[in-house]
Amino acid sequence: MPFADRDSVCLPTCIRLLTRPKAFNADFENNFYLQLYMYTADEILSKVNEYINNLTYDRKPQSLYEPIKYVLSLGGKRIRPTLMLLSYNLFKDDPETILSPACALETYHNYTLLHDDLMDDAPLRRGQQTVHVRWDANTAILSGDSMLVLAFERMAQCDSRHLSEVLRLFTVTALEIGEGQQYDMEFENRNDVKEEEYIEMIRLKTSVLLACAMKIGAILADAPAEDVENLYKFGEQIGLAFQLQDDYLDVYGDPKVFGKKIGGDIICNKKTYMLINAFNKANARQCKELEKWIGCENFNHEEKVAAVTELYNSIGVDKLAIERINYYFDEANKYIAAVNLPDERKAELLAYAQKMLHRKW
Repeated sequence: MPFADRDSVCLPTCIRLLTRPKAFNADFENNFYLQLYMYTADEILSKVNEYINNLTYDRKPQSLYEPIKYVLSLGGKRIRPTLMLLSYNLFKDDPETILSPACALETYHNYTLLHDDLMDDAPLRRGQQTVHVRWDANTAILSGDSMLVLAFERMAQCDSRHLSEVLRLFTVTALEIGEGQQYDMEFENRNDVKEEEYIEMIRLKTSVLLACAMKIGAILADAPAEDVENLYKFGEQIGLAFQLQDDYLDVYGDPKVFGKKIGGDIICNKKTYMLINAFNKANARQCKELEKWIGCENFNHEEKVAAVTELYNSIGVDKLAIERINYYFDEANKYIAAVNLPDERKAELLAYAQKMLHRKW
């Protein structure tokens, strides 16, 4: 159904939602939810992009806000706002009413990327110059700080009935992400990182924001508390699988599908699931070989990628990674199955998760 055509059904649907009986049988409940319009992820993404593109920055100086507009104009998958709107849409069919808090998450996510790029001295983001390169480091810091404030301002535009709960969750999530980033930095100087430490780091750095998106969407849709928590856990487990797959694909992916050159993490000695398990499970000879490549400052990129990949293969970390990805994917499936909605209602969210992870359920 086109966006313009659904306005005529939105108001009666909302009235039904507000006046439905407190207790009703499962068939009635299923029929009720199946009457609600469910957007496709592509429709939602279109609305998110339109909203972000139309954001105005009337404050001065413009030199502070131009980098913010620039960063948000670079595009990206918009996974976090899409997940929030899909979560909301499970229970209500007017997700456009929460575009501001949804885009608050995208603003926050891009703030973290802006500062990450500065910390890493990365020259490019999505094929374009990073802010500290196009402007300077001080501008990147100040504009990034302003993005963080704007994220909270946009989140605060949610339904006042849920404002306290939403801001509390968003605040805790933001702190957790900073904690994960700090762990990630500290791991760069260690070759003894345990698998459980790494999983906790990526849970904090990556997963909790996906989980937060799912939970806020459900909260704003007045979803039952049990469904809210199951959707949070779904987002968390999908986030873990997503990050582990990213680690795996950096070594074994198809560059045309993966969207970037293979072996980047190996070249820069990034602590990934692959590398930390290689160190943990390598024999003496393999460990010495790994340490040689990690400590090498002058090397041929292709030679290093090939040598470290061969070590991964012989140690078996490729199989370990696949097992863990499957484990977290299965866990995510359990949590979404526990959400008390008809399977048909959850189909679009599941399809979107499939697309994120390039796989079938």
